[in-house]
Amino acid sequence: MSEEQDVFKFNTGVIGYPLLFVLIIWIVFWFEIRFGFDFNYLGVNPRTFLGLRGIFLSPFIHADITHLWHNTLPLLILSSALFYFYQSNAWKVMLVGLLLTGVFTWLLGRPANHIGASGVIYMLFGFLFFKGIVAKHFRLIALSLIVVFIYGSMVMYVLPIDPKISWEGHLSGLVSGAGLAFFIKKGIVKPKLYTWQSETYDPEEDEFLKHFDEDGNFIENIPEDFPEVDITITYDYTDKSNSQKGYDKDSPL
Repeated sequence: MSEEQDVFKFNTGVIGYPLLFVLIIWIVFWFEIRFGFDFNYLGVNPRTFLGLRGIFLSPFIHADITHLWHNTLPLLILSSALFYFYQSNAWKVMLVGLLLTGVFTWLLGRPANHIGASGVIYMLFGFLFFKGIVAKHFRLIALSLIVVFIYGSMVMYVLPIDPKISWEGHLSGLVSGAGLAFFIKKGIVKPKLYTWQSETYDPEEDEFLKHFDEDGNFIENIPEDFPEVDITITYDYTDKSNSQKGYDKDSPL
């Protein structure tokens, strides 16, 4: 099995873990509605001791059904892409990315309860986009372009354009994902190297380049190299025109 086939391999975890994340978020929201709880106070409260608990709890808490829907659908899509294209690093990206996003939000955020999975979504967006560019593998680059095509408009929300939106959490997630994209290097599929890209490549032995002369002109038929043979030619300038004529002295003529 090739390296590419081993890395890009579908298994139950590719869709199973993202579905589990989304299911837990919906169960938490259902529990709040069903039993009349409000977990908003468990969000990230910047620069307070109790606010640290929100680093791990806030992604599972949402204000209303609209907030929940807008977050869970991109979370499902982006996390599924992560677990398929970066299987050996998926858990590392999820856990470390969630931690960094929460910590940066705690350090930079306004005094408020920052809740929702949007910070994790921006982290996934940042990682998938930048990692594909850095890896230079054609499939990962294609994934980067797809991600930015579908969710590129999210970038505007890293700016304080709406006081109801935690732009600090968005910015923290984007920075965390981009940082992980440049930091994580092991377990990433390598781009295919062509013959002319290898370290042992010798232009003199390239059959294709032999079809071009020193001026870059194409030579359709390459002249064959004949072995060199030493040939010695000896010239005899002796005049033998009369020497071969004989006369019989006894002849009457």
